[in-house]
Amino acid sequence: MKLFCNCCGKEILTKENSQIALEDYVVIEKSWGYFSKKDGIRQKMIICESCFESWTGSFARPLQEMEEQELL
Repeated sequence: MKLFCNCCGKEILTKENSQIALEDYVVIEKSWGYFSKKDGIRQKMIICESCFESWTGSFARPLQEMEEQELL
């Protein structure tokens, strides 16, 4: 299965015949609930690292960043 960035449409590179990604990306998934116009709908998006940087760079408040002690 191919993965694509929902922002720019770029294909996320994966190892041939596998779902192992060769580049990192963000997955955001939301199940909408009461008091929402989307009540009962679940949405999922994939954002490549480049689009994530552009998007979050436009935020009024910066993201919190914590250094990971152990990378897997």
